[in-house]
Amino acid sequence: MRPIRTWSVLRTAKSSRVAVNETAVTINGEQSWLYAAIDVDTKMILNVALFGRPGTDPAVAFLHGLTEKHDCSEAVFLVDQYGYRTSIARFGLSGRVNYVERNLIEKWFHTLKMRVDRFHNSWVGSRANVREFLAQFMHYYDHQRPHQALDGRTPAAEVLNQTVPLISLCSTRRVIRINDQQY
Repeated sequence: MRPIRTWSVLRTAKSSRVAVNETAVTINGEQSWLYAAIDVDTKMILNVALFGRPGTDPAVAFLHGLTEKHDCSEAVFLVDQYGYRTSIARFGLSGRVNYVERNLIEKWFHTLKMRVDRFHNSWVGSRANVREFLAQFMHYYDHQRPHQALDGRTPAAEVLNQTVPLISLCSTRRVIRINDQQY
């Protein structure tokens, strides 16, 4: 499996509730899996990563990247039954199955897919192009798109109102090994 690239907005706030999920996306006719995490309170997208397959090991790799960027030590991860309960247990994090509050991540995936479907049934181009699009869409969602649930403010404005310094949008490349598998 190829190394992954993850994007996240760096901030120092502690998230109290983080919704995590994955969805299938088609790139040049091949299925990939997009993992994402969102702070339920501020609506800020915390992390996005693209993997070649679903499962517990990619979920562990995704959570590893998320916990390196954000202080999630006290956060409750809201997940579905999929592979996250095992993944969360491996990190000693707190999580629970929740289909209501984590609906926010499903809405984000729906919004993302709506934007893509306006132009194509699937992404056309390289995985690098898809990653660049995801970084730009994440920035748009966090910094430019007003949210009704936040009284018309953006997630970035919500974070700044909590007097948390917003540092920057960053892109990192790292290779993670789990059970002799490279991600």
